[in-house]
Amino acid sequence: MKVLILGAGVAGVACAYYFWRDGHEAIVLERNDGVALETSFANGGQLSYSYVAPLASPSVIPKIPPWLLRRDSPLRFRPELDIDQWRWILEFLAACNNATAELTTERLLRLAFYSRDLMHELVGTHEMDFDYVQNGKLVVHTARESLESAKRLMEYQRTLGAEQQALDPKACVELEPALEHMAKRICGAIYTPSEDVGDTYKFCNELKRVMTTGPNPVTYRFGVEVERLLPWHGRLMGVETNYGVIEADAYVLALGTNAPHLLAPLGVRVPVYPLKGYSLSLPITDERSAPRISVTDFKRKVVYARLGDELRVAGMADLSGKRAVIDVERVDQLVTEVKNAFPKATDFSKLGPWCGMRPATPKGTPVLGATPFSNLWLDVGHGALGFTLALATGRILADLAAGRTPRVPLEGFTL
Repeated sequence: MKVLILGAGVAGVACAYYFWRDGHEAIVLERNDGVALETSFANGGQLSYSYVAPLASPSVIPKIPPWLLRRDSPLRFRPELDIDQWRWILEFLAACNNATAELTTERLLRLAFYSRDLMHELVGTHEMDFDYVQNGKLVVHTARESLESAKRLMEYQRTLGAEQQALDPKACVELEPALEHMAKRICGAIYTPSEDVGDTYKFCNELKRVMTTGPNPVTYRFGVEVERLLPWHGRLMGVETNYGVIEADAYVLALGTNAPHLLAPLGVRVPVYPLKGYSLSLPITDERSAPRISVTDFKRKVVYARLGDELRVAGMADLSGKRAVIDVERVDQLVTEVKNAFPKATDFSKLGPWCGMRPATPKGTPVLGATPFSNLWLDVGHGALGFTLALATGRILADLAAGRTPRVPLEGFTL
């Protein structure tokens, strides 16, 4: 079967891998000059398989007013004359209840654990160099209230298979000595030993290299912009691009925040809207002062991951339109966070600032699987969990196309 995969971010590349492994003729279309050059380029790098609870939860509601009033808040909202933005916000607020949050957490954990199994299988099968380390993760809390809430979530997630433990401040520093500068602010943490890290950009390029071997190497066509989907009697007959019409037997849409405007003319709505995030890639200058375990500052919503000889620092969530423009003020805020947490660890003269548009859904769940068009499939809306979930969603799409029943139930992930 000839399969056209639209988009070469981590979701599209992972999807291509499983179609390739099944022996299909896979062709990936990408408007950029290479893989993983947009949202997957310099994200947080954490593979957070046990830390997937959605942003939409009851605990968020009381935080929204101060977040909106403070320019340095972790989540920032800039209203626009955009019906998609306001519809997304209303659906997000509607999802901020215990029942929805718990159900979403359960579904995402199941999907994430599957993705973890697939990652371990992948790195055991192929030689790949993407700064991959199984180093665990510490989510540190500086407020007693949030720590107690995290402990309750931890107990709930244990019933679903997550292996986590609560640590006091002393145990945090014993486990990760680089936290000494934060020690006085920390009141505790949740430790998950099974979490991993990796460089998503390198991962995508390594996986692309793997797919150039064998009798049916994947074809990547860069510089190709998908302009329109061409429906015909309940199917797609092709996609219109800047290089003309390209046809296939099946199509997988993995275009992140660009998916809604391509699907809208077909009468298909996906509730995906960009949440802009920022990152820094700082050269490590003092090995002992840089964390070896992944660290997340829960209150500030900032993550720290050691990727080779760099410290990747990522955070913020700006609901501020659809343009991937770096806000210097946000970069400065990230720099301040690093200086407060790990002041001696890195070279601050080389920031490597970046921003990416996370394709977020209000509930925090990706949109997967079938559409009203029999040969068009969706793999979109991963939000901040693209790297974490990509292998699972890619495998699921390949299973569906082959008529196999996916290992993870799709309830809650479909249109």
